[in-house]
Amino acid sequence: MSNDFNSSVIAEFRANQGRVGGMFEGGRLLLLTTTGARSGRPHTVPLGYLPDEDRVLVIGSNGGQRRHPAWLHNVRANPVVTVESSVFVYEATATVLSGEERDELFARAVEQEPAWADYQRQAGRELPVVALVALPVAGPPKSNVGSPGELLRVVHQAFRRELELIRGEVVASGAVLGAQLRVNCLTLCANLHGHHVHEDRGLFPALEYADPGLGPVLERLRAEHGTVAALLERLRSVLGDPALTREELLAAVDALTGDLIAHLDYEESALAGVL
Repeated sequence: MSNDFNSSVIAEFRANQGRVGGMFEGGRLLLLTTTGARSGRPHTVPLGYLPDEDRVLVIGSNGGQRRHPAWLHNVRANPVVTVESSVFVYEATATVLSGEERDELFARAVEQEPAWADYQRQAGRELPVVALVALPVAGPPKSNVGSPGELLRVVHQAFRRELELIRGEVVASGAVLGAQLRVNCLTLCANLHGHHVHEDRGLFPALEYADPGLGPVLERLRAEHGTVAALLERLRSVLGDPALTREELLAAVDALTGDLIAHLDYEESALAGVL
């Protein structure tokens, strides 16, 4: 992809909290910044990614070209990279996978999106699969938004969008549910659980201390967290069934979506202005 094309996608991504049009519309997208292997300068590219619970996966397709992308050479020289999601900016370690792990994950990607296999045939090379794992940091995560209230809205919007993507993937799936779709659901479950734990243990007590009048609102939100937790457990449970049908998974996703969207809407109306 040309530098001009990348620059326009990057600008749109940053201006719209990760939403872009064109060839990336409706997909999962991140920005990866690597350190040039020769130049030592930062180099940012937009890449589609696959959720993988506590890490994300990117594939060095280079649009089906015969050469590996420049960012792959960079991560081999310096595996510490910067990742921008629709919400957060964080440093990560990039690992180029190999052997059975690489083959299994690439097959999982192809199962969900056959175009990866087309790119590999066109390129005439094995497409690298790279795992990005966030480095631990002290304190709150870094983001590109200006206030805690706006951050709350952006985080919630990311959950709404992921639910929308997953539901679309379930509807489009065949009789046999793919492994990557199951992983997408499990990753959503883990991220929602972590978000609510952070609120219950950090944000809500701080708000209650600063403004005791928020007590009833926060108690309602805590109760709703319990409801969502039960729905997440139901979703995890059905995902563990190898004979799971599309209809059963769709019912579990829809049940979660209904209660979760109502919860996110209420929390924003009650707390975004306070924050």
